Amino acid sequence: MKKPGIVIDTNVIVSALRSSRGASYKLLTAIDSNKFDINISVPLVLEYEDATKRLIGKIMLRKKDIDDILNYICSVAEHWKIFYLWRPYLKDPIDDMVLELAVTANCDYIVTYNKKDFQNVKAFGLSVVTPQELLKLIGELK
Repeated sequence: MKKPGIVIDTNVIVSALRSSRGASYKLLTAIDSNKFDINISVPLVLEYEDATKRLIGKIMLRKKDIDDILNYICSVAEHWKIFYLWRPYLKDPIDDMVLELAVTANCDYIVTYNKKDFQNVKAFGLSVVTPQELLKLIGELK
């Protein structure tokens, strides 16, 4: 069976860094489980960095810890350059960036807590799921 390709929305990364008890944290720890392929682009990694660095002082992680986490994601993810833009398709340009990556990488899922922000992406053959829903799909959660 083919491993599902995913793009993780920034809100999931932020949630994982805020708490080690939720589905987003479990998803991040499952990155090396070989049960899915994570996909990134330079603009998405820059968005991850911007959002997570704003957490410094609000969470127990230091800048170096966040850099290490983002570097790890970059080391295991499939890297993509976006040549074709679908903008504007969604309400938020940052969500458009996630959609464009998912389309370019021929992903199966966009993983987010803001499913309503990704309405109408089924036209691209994509499903939008929460971290908990993806964990169930890949057998990491009952």
